[in-house]
Parts: sequence; C-alpha cells; structure tokens
Amino acid sequence: MNPTGQTIRSLIDYHADKSPDQTFVAYPETGISHTWSEFQVRVQAIAGHLTGLKLPSGVPVTGLLGNGQAALEFFLGGMYGGLQVLLANPLAGPDILAYVLDHSETTTLFVAPQHENLLEKALSKLSKTPQMIPTHPDNGPDWGVIGTNEKLLATAPRPGDVAMLIYTSGTTGRPKGVILTHESLLHGGWNTEVAHELTSEDRCLCVLPLCHINAQVVSVMGTLVSGSELVMPNNFQVSKFWQWIVSWKCTWFSVVPTILSYLLNTEENAKLKSQLGHVRFGRSASAPLPPALHKAFENRFGISIVETMGITETSCPLLSNPLDPALHKLGSVGIAYGNEVRIANAEGKEVAAGEESEVQVRGQNVMQGYLKNPEATREAHTPDGWYRTGDLGKMDQDGYVFITGRVKELIIKGGENIAPREIDDVLYRHESVLEAAAFPLPDVHYGQTVAAAIAPRPGENVPESELRKLCLDAVGEYRSPTNYFFLNELPKGPSGKIQRLKLTDQYSDSNYKVE
Repeated sequence: MNPTGQTIRSLIDYHADKSPDQTFVAYPETGISHTWSEFQVRVQAIAGHLTGLKLPSGVPVTGLLGNGQAALEFFLGGMYGGLQVLLANPLAGPDILAYVLDHSETTTLFVAPQHENLLEKALSKLSKTPQMIPTHPDNGPDWGVIGTNEKLLATAPRPGDVAMLIYTSGTTGRPKGVILTHESLLHGGWNTEVAHELTSEDRCLCVLPLCHINAQVVSVMGTLVSGSELVMPNNFQVSKFWQWIVSWKCTWFSVVPTILSYLLNTEENAKLKSQLGHVRFGRSASAPLPPALHKAFENRFGISIVETMGITETSCPLLSNPLDPALHKLGSVGIAYGNEVRIANAEGKEVAAGEESEVQVRGQNVMQGYLKNPEATREAHTPDGWYRTGDLGKMDQDGYVFITGRVKELIIKGGENIAPREIDDVLYRHESVLEAAAFPLPDVHYGQTVAAAIAPRPGENVPESELRKLCLDAVGEYRSPTNYFFLNELPKGPSGKIQRLKLTDQYSDSNYKVE
C-alpha cells in the first residue's frame, strides 16, 4: 500500500486490525512467532516503557544489539511510541562507537551481552556515561505490560516526525548522523514493495544486521508496508541459511554479494534445488555484484538474483532491476522505483544517455538531513533539491543505471562502508609513521578489503605487528587493514594530496588478490 500519510504506528495498528491472526514475524532460533495483533500488544508495552524514560527532546533511544526478537521489538517499539531510535553498529569499533554516542547525545543505551566488552572500551573515551540497560537477545529487559495507555495514544507520531537516526561513514572519517522520518522510512519500504511486487503472501528472510539500513528498510519496512511476514534469525549462518529458507517457506531474501559468495562456496544437499521452488527471488545490494558471481549463483540454485542499489540517505532502495529475469541487465543496478533518479553534475545539469556523471535522486524516501551538520546537508543537495549520492554512473536509453566509480573515497567491504580517513587516523597514532593511507583492494569474498600503505619516518622502523594491534584495538578486526605495504613515499597529486586510487591500481595491476 502507498504509505503516504502513514507512520510506523498507524501501519502496525492497521495490520493488527485488518489481519489480527496473520503471522508478522518469526524467530527461527526460538521458534517464537507473533501475529500482527500479538506484535501490536508487545510494541505498545515497549513504547510505554521507552516513553517512560522521559528522554531529553531530540535525543534518540539507543541500542547496541544483535538481530532477533529484542532488537526488532526495540526498533519498532521505539518508533511506535514516537521516539527516534538509533541502532549503533558494533562493527564500527570503539572509537566510532564512542563518537556516535557522544554526537547523538545518547543518555540511555540498551546493550546485548555480546557487545559489553566493546562498549566498555568505547565508554572509556567518553566524559559522560549513558545509562546502560542489559538486554537479553530474545526477550529484552522487563518491558512491563500496559492496557489502554491514554498518554501513549495521545502522542501518536506524525509522518514528518523523526523516526530514526543512523550513522554512515563519510570521506572525512567522521560518521554523519542521517535523520530519517516515518515518511522517508515507509517510502523506502514502499519502493521495495513496488520494485519486487510484494504481497501479503510473501515471507522475507532477514539475515543482514538490523543496524544496517538495508535490513531496517528493505526487510522490515518492506514487510510492514506490504503486510507480509518477516523471518529473523539472530545472525547470518551459512550452515543454516537454506534450512531457514526451506523450513519457513521464505519467498525472498535480501543479502550482499559476500553472502552469495559464501553460499556458492559451500556444499549442500543434492535435493536442495528441488526444494526452492517457492523462492521468488533473491535481492543483492550494498556492493557491486560481479556478473560471474551473479550467473554462477543463479545457475547453481535456480533462484533469480535481482541486483539493486540503495544508500542510507535515501532510506535504502533507489534503483532495482525488474523482477522479470528477462529484463535484467548484468552489471546494472537497475531502474528507479518509487523515486526519481538522474545522472547530472553538481549544479544539476543532466547529461545525455551513456555519459558519465553523478547519480542523483529525488523522492519522499530521501533523508531530512544530517544531524548537527547543516553545511553537509546543503552540500549533499543540488540547487534544485536533488540528493547527490556521491556515485558516478551512466544511464542507458532504457533508464538502467551502471555505476562506474565513486565520488567519495569509501571502501565497501561486504556491504559495510569504511572511510579510509578513519583508518588513517589510527595509523598516524604510531610515532614512527610519517605517511599513511588506507585504500581498497579486490577481495574474492568481500568484494573489497582494507589495505594500508605506510611511509615510515626516515631511519625509523614501523613493525607491522604494532600497526595491526593499534588498528584492532581502535576499529575492530573487520575494519582493520588486511595487508600493509611499506613505501619510502606515498604517491601524491599536484596539490600534495595522497592518491589512494593509484595505490589500488598499483597493487591490483600486479594481480594482487586477497584470498
């Protein structure tokens, strides 16, 4: 349904009234499932609990949680109550987590047991410690129960109210807080519904982290807008993925190319392909999908993979290949659904079909702006109001977009955006480092991985082991450089700026591939 004029609360209430006994969500690990009416009661209790915290105006209620029941109920329960919700990313590492908690002015933090050590490191960097509430991954804390809460019902959110705050990496290394409203989130879900022709009969398997915009909007909001069903395990597991698909009769899933690669490189039951007839399609996003991987996966499993494109600032989906496999164009991220997309320069001048410029988007799914950063918000839009994605691309005569590069210097590892400057700042902490630059290298599993080039101070030695420990402690294993290259001097342009792309080209051209 078109969500214009709706909010997260009004849609949950609508489905609870229209289809009270239809299942909304199931959790494979526990076997627990909730109908729309049951889920409505649960989020009402959670909303009542969270609004009772009496958070300062404009401050989010924050969770450091994994996937599963507690995370989903916290996520939707907070927005149901008219609060803005922030799900912090545990893969960001302690430095970035500390920045996010400080910048968002978080005063209350719900934390899962598996992230307590990470949080302890982050809190050591803060001057003010938020209130921490231990949260069990399945049922959370004691939310309490409510009946008819007149105060809660009287404070219903409006479509234009802020629903969510999410941080995304930028080229400066400082994450930006993206402000998304009920309207923008639901229109992101609607774009998903329209592109993939979702109906109430569909069932989505969500294995991507709920702290990512892909899971938040494509899987959760897509399900909410279409009134269908969500299956949410606690995390992605190669050994259980197909079991979940078959046992819960999932009709579609949204993943990143890394997951497709993992699934392709495992052995499965010889009868598996014959058990997947109910799967309508798989969806790939967040990183380029190599055509060879695309074809190999479809040939092996008999499932059509739809390549798409989405970013945080547009509530995820903005381009998708059509559902009909005959209309797919390999290497393209598709055509626009639910919003407008053009190829234009920074001033908003469109280029002809086949010419390269920046991919820009306009629609109700676009963010409200960046938290505490009006300058960045202005710079992210053209004079005529289109959002600048930072991606270079070409559009053919049929409206299909082909991404050719990035204006921003992000490293995309398995769908996770990593700002090179973030890694640079850590490397420069070593007293013997003269120059440092993080850059992407091809990786057979993640699409890209992080590498680092180091120029030591003259006459000094920089042990690789010390740099590895430095990065591991600051940004975590996932975001740390996989490989280090030591040079006398890093390549620079006329202005003296280090040229990361030359580093990528240098080591890629030598057929260097991270295995």
